[in-house]
Amino acid sequence: MKSMRVVFAGTPEFARVALARLHAAGFDVPLVLTQPDRPAGRGMKLQASPVKLFALDHGMAVEQPRSLRLDGKFPEDASAARDALLKAAPDVMVVAAYGLILPQWVLDLPRLGCLNIHASLLPRWRGAAPIHRAIEAGDARTGVTIMQMDAGLDTGDMLLKESVVIGAADTTGSLHDRLADLGGRLIVEALELAACGGLRPEPQPAEGVTYAAKIDKAESSIDWREPAAVIERRARAFSPAPGLVTALDGEAIKVWRVADEGTASGAAAPGQILSVGPDGIRVATGDGVLKLLDLQRAGGKRLPAREFLQGFSLAPGQRLGVGS
Repeated sequence: MKSMRVVFAGTPEFARVALARLHAAGFDVPLVLTQPDRPAGRGMKLQASPVKLFALDHGMAVEQPRSLRLDGKFPEDASAARDALLKAAPDVMVVAAYGLILPQWVLDLPRLGCLNIHASLLPRWRGAAPIHRAIEAGDARTGVTIMQMDAGLDTGDMLLKESVVIGAADTTGSLHDRLADLGGRLIVEALELAACGGLRPEPQPAEGVTYAAKIDKAESSIDWREPAAVIERRARAFSPAPGLVTALDGEAIKVWRVADEGTASGAAAPGQILSVGPDGIRVATGDGVLKLLDLQRAGGKRLPAREFLQGFSLAPGQRLGVGS
């Protein structure tokens, strides 16, 4: 069973967890595809992806094509990747948060096709940001779907699915880690079933389809006219990145952690500061009151309200930017 040859395609930490589980389970991974190194950090130095670092540490061959389209912008990259894939002769390709569209020639190459680890309960939250969008929407549950990939956007047959509860305090960071572990476990189970012909593909239902659009930085701006509950969910959905931002007197302030107090704000205008204390800054919204718990000035550190207020004076009656 473990002689099955698995090509792996993925880039971030979510994918690294799955690759590590496949390696620990003893699967033969002759080739790993991952995104090209990207500049990151204050020095903007090129950094390898978590998947690349794991692969190199464990003696796996790595290819980093900019595209897999043979007729696209980087045909030399695609041609080199095709040669590497043909040499690897995979039985199956496992794909997790890779970041490149797989053309039909890639989908058709492995004997068992390409299996995707998708961090939602399909068909809900197809697309790029399923973890963020599930929290933002207030979903009670999400999960992981192992899917047989086809040419559509997360439209293939479902092979395995398992759900988890989204807790009231869950952020994208905390939920990501749980789903990454679940995805790693499920893909090992899926390959073990595939090896003995035990997978039972199930078409996705036509009902309940939603799309998890990529997070746009413009969404970080707090519109205080929205209800407190909506802003609170978005704060958790956008943690650890990109965070939320508001403004006071022209200065941008990052808002990282908040609490929905669920109380009426009376006649206060949205964005108006109601009270300031060491336990937080209470702000009126379009519906209810939001308490700001962790904040950050431009160029500063993320701080709890008590420490933030030591270096930044706020007073009741001041108004934070609306749609700033």
